[in-house]
Amino acid sequence: MRTFISKLILASAATLAIPAVAGAAVTLSSVTPGNAVYSGPAPTYDFDGLGGPVTDGLVTTGSESGIRAQPLGSTGNYWTVGPSDGSPAILDLSSIGDIHNVSFLWGSVDTHNLIEFLDENGDVIDSFTGLDIVAPANGAQGEPSHNPIVRFDVTGDSVTRLTSLRLSSTSNAFETDNFTINAVPEPGTWMLMMAGFGLVGFGMRRRRDGKRLQFT
Repeated sequence: MRTFISKLILASAATLAIPAVAGAAVTLSSVTPGNAVYSGPAPTYDFDGLGGPVTDGLVTTGSESGIRAQPLGSTGNYWTVGPSDGSPAILDLSSIGDIHNVSFLWGSVDTHNLIEFLDENGDVIDSFTGLDIVAPANGAQGEPSHNPIVRFDVTGDSVTRLTSLRLSSTSNAFETDNFTINAVPEPGTWMLMMAGFGLVGFGMRRRRDGKRLQFT
């Protein structure tokens, strides 16, 4: 009986560990081509009424030839980073708490665009360039595939460590809009966690029942 309970508890512990895999960090989970009408998740920061806590870069609207281009599907203000607009620049996420995923509209993806996920000490958790998003990353301004909604999933201890995003670009420009910061685990993660708790409770009950049998 004790062997059975031990195995059950170990199995439940493994189930609980699934949402927080050791050594996990940030993964690119989806790249959805954009369109003229934004169809992504409701933004946390849209740089209009939902202005983001940004340091450096430029919050602006419209396009300027050779300098910046408003992302396809973006209306109103957007955030741009580059030699002409300021680079690198920071989006502060420290007020949100645990972060499970980040998505945003990435305009005219270029090879020289770089996004870094940082912890509270400014250390890089993970990073991605335009080449990780689309190939060739040639800054095509009107192409849906080059103006995608990208989503990054955060796992393991990075959920609690992630506090800011650093955007940089060595050439004009890295344009973004409609950042969605999700502080709630996905439904699948919740199901795994609840299943793990259920197994732990079942194992503890069997152990108590076994002790009662020993004294009867």
